[in-house]
Amino acid sequence: MKVPLGEVTKQYHDNQVEIDSAIRAVVDSGQFILGEPVKKLERDIAELSGARFGVGLNSGTDALLLALVADGIGPGDEVITSPFTFVATAEAIVLAGAKPVFADIDPSTFNLCPEKAEDVITARTRMIMPVDLYGQMADRDAFCAIAEKHGLKLIWDAAQAIGARFQNKPLGAFPGSSTLSFYPTKNLAAAGDAGMITARDARHAERLRMLRHHGSRQSYLHEVLGYNSRLDELQAAILRVKLRHLERFNAARAEVSRLYRNLLKDLPLILPAESRQGKHIWHQFTVRSGKRDALRAALDQAGVASMIYYPVPLHRQPLYAANCAGLDLPSTDEAARTVLSLPIFPHLGAARAHRVCEALRANA
Repeated sequence: MKVPLGEVTKQYHDNQVEIDSAIRAVVDSGQFILGEPVKKLERDIAELSGARFGVGLNSGTDALLLALVADGIGPGDEVITSPFTFVATAEAIVLAGAKPVFADIDPSTFNLCPEKAEDVITARTRMIMPVDLYGQMADRDAFCAIAEKHGLKLIWDAAQAIGARFQNKPLGAFPGSSTLSFYPTKNLAAAGDAGMITARDARHAERLRMLRHHGSRQSYLHEVLGYNSRLDELQAAILRVKLRHLERFNAARAEVSRLYRNLLKDLPLILPAESRQGKHIWHQFTVRSGKRDALRAALDQAGVASMIYYPVPLHRQPLYAANCAGLDLPSTDEAARTVLSLPIFPHLGAARAHRVCEALRANA
């Protein structure tokens, strides 16, 4: 039995009638840009996230960029973030004209360590951008306290964490913006690129809407330098259908996580930690092994897919390495050497999950 890393078409086939109907409604309306599906999805995501507003954009990367620009981040500014994440996090900081400053991670959660982040604050630091990696929210209480103490702004890169909670509060219930990605492999998946920013303030939301639409609130009147970053109506229509099933999808992921934990607990692996302060939505189930590469090769031979998120941390990427010479981030480097993400998706099922565990037991 082969086990894939994911099945991106399964959600469509299971909800094909609803999704096809939603797509047809958009096509029949002739309104493909900034129409009702986008407005309704923005309201739905804001409600789910505990925020006042949602602003739909064309990708999670643009969500990061526009959130930075809306907060006034630019040349001469420093933004502290995690080195253990996808490149888009730091990429957006550079595109905004600022400098990414990397601090080490908490080895138990893989999220940015609050104490390490505070250690690298300088007179040029304007913002902290924690990443909610693998589906678990970063420590909101600690980072909010640091931001208040030092007069810093916050953006939460929540691309992998829609539906997660911290202290029983959702993403948008905390100071700062949360940025979301609906990339096809995410827990809430579009049929292409799509993203969103949650906002707590009406003026902030209005500025974000201007930025995504060429700096305009009124046709052919442009107040600021903007972008073309509007969420597509067809994607919004698809996402609204899938959003109705998100809780069920996340619960299925959590069930796979429980099964893995039970069947793998006696193996020489470090299993992922779930903070008692929050609710993990299991975008990834990531184990650690000192013989990670050999284990991955053995799983591949057994027909079990796996993935390394992320094999080269950002401070060692060619793009940033020159500015990070001598930077010592031991927890990040150790994670990059040892992490391995196993298949986890709503339709995996017990039989295939057991097959994953059998392959691990034979090779761990």
